[in-house]
Amino acid sequence: MTSKAKRAQYTLEFKMEAVRLVKAGQSMAAVAATLGLVEQTLYNWVKADREGKLAGAGAKPVSPEQMELARLRAEVARLKMERDILKNRPTRLRAALMNRNFGRVHSMHAETVAVSFLEA
Repeated sequence: MTSKAKRAQYTLEFKMEAVRLVKAGQSMAAVAATLGLVEQTLYNWVKADREGKLAGAGAKPVSPEQMELARLRAEVARLKMERDILKNRPTRLRAALMNRNFGRVHSMHAETVAVSFLEA
């Protein structure tokens, strides 16, 4: 017995927010990954928006709380991605970037280049 998987339905607000993120300069791949979408789906939404044909599921109205929750989830995903990028940087360089004084950073390892942001 085979049964088809139920297709996901997205609200117009969700689609418009995804399209807005792409228009704001984020890559389609990053937005799709952040929102848990297939990249082709997002491409179709951007194309439909360009043509003025973007429509939502329309079955249920979305409350302001649901919209805020979706926005916050997207922001958390973006911040996690930024955090992961910083985690992959060398420890001493990360410390220098996070240091508000941007003082000298010296390395104890010969292979690491000492970085100075300000002359002492």
